[in-house]
Amino acid sequence: MTEFAVIGGGIAGLATALLLARRGHPVTVFERDPRAPSGDLDADFFRWSRAATVPQAVQPHLLIGAARTVLKAELPDVRNELLRRGAEEYREMDWYGAQAHPARPGDDDLVLIQARRILVETVLYDALRAEPTATVRHGARVTGLVTEPAAEAPAGPGSPNGPRVPRVTGLRTDHGDHRADLVVDCAGRRGSTAQWLADAGCRPPVVERHPTGLAYYSRWYRLPEGEQGGPRGPLVVSGSPFGACAVFPADNRSFALGLILHTDDPTRTAIRDTAVFEAAARTHGIGAAWLDLGAEPLSGVLPMAGLENRWSALVDAQGPVVTGLLALGDSFIHTNPTMAQGMSLSLWAAQWLARHVGESPDPAGPAFAAAYHRWAVRTLRPWFDVQVETDDAVGQRYAERSTRPPTGRDRQRAAMMECGLRDPVVGRARAKVRHLQVHPGEAYADPEVQRHLTEWLAARPDWEPVPDGPSREEWEKVTTRG
Repeated sequence: MTEFAVIGGGIAGLATALLLARRGHPVTVFERDPRAPSGDLDADFFRWSRAATVPQAVQPHLLIGAARTVLKAELPDVRNELLRRGAEEYREMDWYGAQAHPARPGDDDLVLIQARRILVETVLYDALRAEPTATVRHGARVTGLVTEPAAEAPAGPGSPNGPRVPRVTGLRTDHGDHRADLVVDCAGRRGSTAQWLADAGCRPPVVERHPTGLAYYSRWYRLPEGEQGGPRGPLVVSGSPFGACAVFPADNRSFALGLILHTDDPTRTAIRDTAVFEAAARTHGIGAAWLDLGAEPLSGVLPMAGLENRWSALVDAQGPVVTGLLALGDSFIHTNPTMAQGMSLSLWAAQWLARHVGESPDPAGPAFAAAYHRWAVRTLRPWFDVQVETDDAVGQRYAERSTRPPTGRDRQRAAMMECGLRDPVVGRARAKVRHLQVHPGEAYADPEVQRHLTEWLAARPDWEPVPDGPSREEWEKVTTRG
């Protein structure tokens, strides 16, 4: 068995450790926060101060179909416990009723698990605590890497030769050194791994950054007892040329409303006021529909900005920059949350590691590091690129606040979205992309999908996409003070 040390006890770290422990590997998780989930979901969610470690913890999260599929295959008890403790599953194709029947292969995986992040963390933590080969050390801050000279690293895919690189053999913590066969960095995008690698004499990671220019503001509510919720369907976002409103149903009748603006929008400071936030949310039909259900506010307005899409690889053109260390989750691939990819990409990587580590004669060696990187480039990178492309288009549109009708590819995308609200063939294609089943280039190029879209447009020769959110005048009326 391989002995693992995992840096970070967030969702990526807990899931990685659990999948490894379930296969008998000894795993120690190092989490610098001194406390663990208590089991009191509301107290932990709203009163556990984590701004310095996990500032996104109070923001909306979703387990899309890709993540749910990993849970069904690897951790069915975790999925069942999430549902038992109040999470909700939402089946995308149910929206279309009889039109979507008979069901097609893959429809059963087009399902969201709607839950606050704290519920996911709590259930993963409780499951990990029950594993005899797993240990979680809370309040243990990692301060560096233990390294030693290593064997030759391959210069590229399939190459047997390359420069010597340091080999990680453990961690330095404020409680002393800890030896491990393989270290997994799940510390997130605020981790210090790049500095530790520099201190060890490694070449730098290959980092690619794409700022989004977007800012998010969310507020949590709870529906009255017995209330089933507001409008659902394939579209849970209401948009304008300058921003959007989204609803995020979660566990135990809780839900969040989110407002998205460009970071240069002068009205974004005003919506941090709860009264202004609610007035602004009501200018969007979906926001008004959920607020009209008599929901009880549970939080203030929670801002989040400074977001980017970031790829941080431990392999460059010469090969791995280090051995004995793998990066997973936001430490490796951090995506802006608009597509809710984060937990899915983390679970995919954790699943790959757990399934393949036992097959390697040297999991801490350069061949295993290169194999993991090749898999990530093939499997994770395409979805990273989709997120970057999507955010570039959204950020530019919000920055320009243009009211000109979209043309070309943008018009085609808008037509795909509106057609998919009623057409299950087009809607299924969009859902397959949303749940990371099929890349958009393949899903939307399908001849049946193209035929349905062409027929829809032919029946509406004068169609132009119309934003369903407020005009700028309406928006500024409720957000501009004085």
